[in-house]
Amino acid sequence: MPKPLIALDWGTTRARAFLLGEDGAVLAKRVADRGIQSVPAGGFPAAFAEIAGEFRQARPDAAVLLAGMVGSRNGWVEAPYVACPASPEEIAAAGLAVTLDDGTRATVLPGLSCDEGAFDVMRGEETLIVGLGLTDGVACLPGTHSKWAEVKGGRITRFASFMTGEIYGLLREHSILSRLASEPKDGDAAEGMRRGLAAAQRPGGLLNAAFHARSEILGGRMEGGAVGPYLSALLVAQEIEGARALFGGLDNLHLVADGVLAGSYGRALAAAGLDHGLTTPEDAFVAGVTRLARGNQA
Repeated sequence: MPKPLIALDWGTTRARAFLLGEDGAVLAKRVADRGIQSVPAGGFPAAFAEIAGEFRQARPDAAVLLAGMVGSRNGWVEAPYVACPASPEEIAAAGLAVTLDDGTRATVLPGLSCDEGAFDVMRGEETLIVGLGLTDGVACLPGTHSKWAEVKGGRITRFASFMTGEIYGLLREHSILSRLASEPKDGDAAEGMRRGLAAAQRPGGLLNAAFHARSEILGGRMEGGAVGPYLSALLVAQEIEGARALFGGLDNLHLVADGVLAGSYGRALAAAGLDHGLTTPEDAFVAGVTRLARGNQA
């Protein structure tokens, strides 16, 4: 019989905790600035009690599943990567047990690795991919280090990471491009995005197109407020083309995003002629941990 579930998406800087009913419905949730980097050695049982202790008190019969960077070498316990291709059942079976401060058991989920000539890893995103319930398709998970994953026959067969968000921050804040950049106003965002998507289609590649964020302003063709949107659109479009080169036509594509990222990736995918489904990270996480918890209990 399914049990209620306490699930934590425990990252580097914050943790999101959910109390889920036997049917997978969200009964309560909490976000805390208690990422793994704030937890001292040996302090994870106390940190868990601080984050989700009320959930334990409300449902002491609940299973506990921990996903994300809590399973890294800097986390509670290092849960080794499961090599692709990997099914949800194989991911669940590789979870490691830890002990809460009341002596009960919790499970730390592993990450995934992929070796397609270049070694790649993910930790946390696999839970969201499982939550999509794909049999065959491609998942796109934007972020500081975006992930694109291919699913075939219900198994995550391979994936690739893109440093899109991090490179955006470096270019926007710490390169020569930042000197002429300003906060968007009026129609700057739309204009910058339009120009960035167009620049991604021209020959010359990313390094050439990125410099145009400066030269377009010097030539009086673009406002400083358009620099950030220009770079964002350019980088996202380049990421999409990189994923298309790796995974082919990107049929049955699912985007896991909300807010600004959902909008920017949605527009870039449309510009690239790609249809896609949209799922929020929270919905994907809840569905993913529910499925993995049932596999872990089996």
